[in-house]
Amino acid sequence: MTDIYQIIEKARKTGKIEKGTNEVTKAIERGTAKLVVYASDVEPKEIVQHLPVLCKEKKILCKEVDSKQKLGISAGLPVSASSLAVIEAGDADKEIAGLK
Repeated sequence: MTDIYQIIEKARKTGKIEKGTNEVTKAIERGTAKLVVYASDVEPKEIVQHLPVLCKEKKILCKEVDSKQKLGISAGLPVSASSLAVIEAGDADKEIAGLK
C-alpha cells in the first residue's frame, strides 16, 4: 500500500497542492482536485466531515489519514493540516491512480 503522506509530498514537490479546508472545499467545488485527503484526528469533526460527501458528489478520490500533524509535515507546513487537495499530481500521478 502506497503511503498517502509520501504521495502528498511528491505531489507538493512536483505538482500543486491546496492546503486548508476552505481551499480544499473550493478545489472540490471547482472540480480541480484530483485527490482530497483529510485527517481523522481533526477536532471538531464538523470541520472536515463535508469533504467526503462533496468528493462523492463530484467523483473525486477522497482518503482519510490518521494524523493532521503528519499531513501538515507532508504538505511542507510548520503546523498541522486538517485537509488538503492535490490539484496537479506531478510525479505522483501513477500513485494517485493506484489509490482508486
